[in-house]
Order: sequence, then structure tokens, then C-alpha cells
Amino acid sequence: MKKNKYEIDMCNGSIMDKLVTFAFPLMLTSILQLMFNAVDIIVVGRFSGSQALAAVGSTSALINIFTNLFIGISLGANVLAARYYAAGKDREMSEAVHTAITLALISGIVMAFVGVAASRLALSLMGTPDDVIDQSVLYMKIYFMGMPFFMLYNYGASILRAVGDPRRPLYFLIAAGLTNVVLDLLLVIVIPLDVAGVAIGTVASQMISCILVIRCLHQSDGSYQLRFSRLTVKKEHLVRILQVGIPAGIQSTVIFSNALLQSSVNSFGSTAMAGYTAANNIIGFLYSAVNAVTQACMSFTSQNYSVGKQKRMDRVLLDCIILTVSVSALMGIGAYVFGGQLLQIYTAEPEVIQCGLEVLSITTVPYFLCGIMDLFPGALRGMGHSAVPMILSVIGTVGTRIVWIYLFFPHHRSLYFLFISYPASWILTIIMQAVCFYFVRKQCKLEMHLNSAEEV
Repeated sequence: MKKNKYEIDMCNGSIMDKLVTFAFPLMLTSILQLMFNAVDIIVVGRFSGSQALAAVGSTSALINIFTNLFIGISLGANVLAARYYAAGKDREMSEAVHTAITLALISGIVMAFVGVAASRLALSLMGTPDDVIDQSVLYMKIYFMGMPFFMLYNYGASILRAVGDPRRPLYFLIAAGLTNVVLDLLLVIVIPLDVAGVAIGTVASQMISCILVIRCLHQSDGSYQLRFSRLTVKKEHLVRILQVGIPAGIQSTVIFSNALLQSSVNSFGSTAMAGYTAANNIIGFLYSAVNAVTQACMSFTSQNYSVGKQKRMDRVLLDCIILTVSVSALMGIGAYVFGGQLLQIYTAEPEVIQCGLEVLSITTVPYFLCGIMDLFPGALRGMGHSAVPMILSVIGTVGTRIVWIYLFFPHHRSLYFLFISYPASWILTIIMQAVCFYFVRKQCKLEMHLNSAEEV
């Protein structure tokens, strides 16, 4: 199979260096995306005050619930495209690409309408304080207007990563992110639109990244070339995308537990909300790092699964565990040690910083557990098994946190005690996912052996 200069051969050669080559641009993409999003929080916190900061932060959990459900489906597109590409099935690859992009456009439009219509009701149900809810609703409505651009970029980037190209999505994000920074400064400091200004900057940057990734797919000369006249939904490919993608999207309902945590944080008032917003943004950098390794694991596993390389699949998972523990431990310890200095970037208010430190003190150092927890489902998705890992993740994360919030937290009301639920849920979920992986991997080995015997 002919590769262009951007693509990585996942099925041959050494693994660790290719994992790093693949995961590092993806990691940098996610981190830069968070940095550009952090500009929203920093500019608002510094120039519009803690109430505006709390208003932007109070929408994050809800936005993640809506977007992650559909973005999870893009993982199904990634797995399917990686399989077709590695197996050299050009016709199926082209049909899968056009089905995925059409699905992205439709889901983006649906999310825009739902987000705008349901924003105030959802924020009210979360107990958002009266002094910030109007600004929160305004931010959320403008943000969701950009959902079609957001979805098209993420699906397009997912297809490029499936063929071993994580670099061009990074370049597109840099261009979009720099635009976001300029617009934030212009629309908050020069033109004082406050919360509305950062939302408009975000939507504009999403539009730019969308245009760039669609243009890249359109100009490609490979099997993943995009032609607007061919946009359609092929039932065969849609079903396969949804078989992997829907469970992955539902697994993102672990974010629902973050919405419950947000409601608990809201009960402490706008100062605690602002502190959690800043701390959660820092935690987001840790998640971006481990999630990049998880996506690498899924793509490498999917391609090697399609060509029947069992031992290479096992080595991919082992190398990914080593990589995610190393990266997350380094970043987690750094966030713990320099937490106070990092929080000062977001706000100068001592009370807000203290609240943020309470959250960071229990979540950062053990964050490598979160990385391991996500790797097993990533490998299983690469093998086409997504439903059971989804169920286990929801039980382990959402279930643990719900029990914690309603049974234990009311008797020990502090931010520190509330967020002990993070490492507790990670440990429980790892145990369940490891057991699931053992049995599914055993089944896959038997299926591959039988398929090989039939071919002979």
C-alpha cells in the first residue's frame, strides 16, 4: 500500500516509536485545543471577573454531554476506516468516508437546534446560580451554533488519523486556535462583549478548522478522497459505524457524572465554581495526553486486527500502557507541584485559587489510573467490541460517583472529599475492564485462528 508523507504504517516495523510519532501530534492537538479554550477562561477571568468565569465554566459539563455522545460515534468511523484502509478495500473506504461526513453534518445540525433550545432548562436543572445563569445561557447558545463546524472537523480529523495521519489535523487546529486567541482578545478587551465575545471567537475558530479539514479530504488523491456529489448514507457502513460508535458515545455519559459533580460544586457558590472551572481546565490537559494514547491504541489495534496480526496487537496495548503511565505520571506530578502557579494564570483571587487547589490535590497525581482505565476500551473498540466496555465504564465511573455524591458527600462537605470519587472510580473500572479484555481477547484469538484455518 502506497503511503504519502503524512501517513504512518501501523502494521509493520517497530511499534513504540510509531506510537509516539502518532500519539504526539494528537496529544499536541488536544493540548493546543485546550490551551486555546483556556484563553476563553483566562481572558474572561482576568477582564470580566469571577462571575463571568463561573458562567463559562458552568456550561462545560453540559456541552461535553451533548458533544461527546456524537463525537463518540466518530470513533466508529475511525475504526471502520482504519480496517478498510489497512485491508486495501478502496471502494468500501470511500463509501465509509462519505457516510461518516454526511453523518457528521446531520448530527451537527441536530445538536445546534437541541443545544440552543434546551440550554436554559438544562442549566437550571443543574442548579446554576441566578447571578450567572443568564451569561451561561448566552455562552451556551452561541457555542452550539457552531456545532456543525465542530462535528465536521472532528469526523474529518478522525478519518485522517485512521489512515495514520495525525499531523495535518494538528496544523489545522493551530490555524484555528490562533484565530480564536485573536478574536478573544478583540471581543473581550477591545470590544467588551465579555462571555458572548469568547463564544463568538470559539465558533469562528471551529469554522476555520472545519474548512481546512474538508479541503484536505477533498484534495486527497487516496481512497479517502471526499467528493460532495457522493455524500450519502450507506446503510451497511452506517450500521458498522454505529455498532462501535454508539457504545463509545454512550460511554461518554461518564461526563454525566461530571455534571452531577458540577451540581455539587454549584452548591458551594460562584467562588467554588470559578475554582473548579480553572482546576478542571488543568485536568483537561492531563486527559488530552492520555486520550491521545488511547486513540493511538484504537487505530493501531484496528489496522492490525484487519490483517490478523495478533502478537502485534498485544504489543500495541503493552506499549500504550507504558506510554500513558509515563506521560500522565509526569504531567500529573507537575500539575500537583505547580498547581498554585498554574491557577494564578486563570485568576488572581486567593479564594478561587484555594478552591482549585482542593480539586487538584486529589485528582492529578493518580491520573495515570484514568489513562489505564481508557486503554482497555480503546483496544477493545479496535477489535470491534464496544458495547460491554461501555457498560462497564458507565457502571464503574458514573455508578461510583453517584453513590459517592448521594451517600458520602453530604456527611463530609468539601471539594477535596467530593473529588476523591475520581480515583476511586478509576480503580474500580480498571479491574472490570481488565477482566473484560482478557475474555474478549481470548475469543478474538480463537476467531482469527478459525479464519486462518478456513483460508488454508
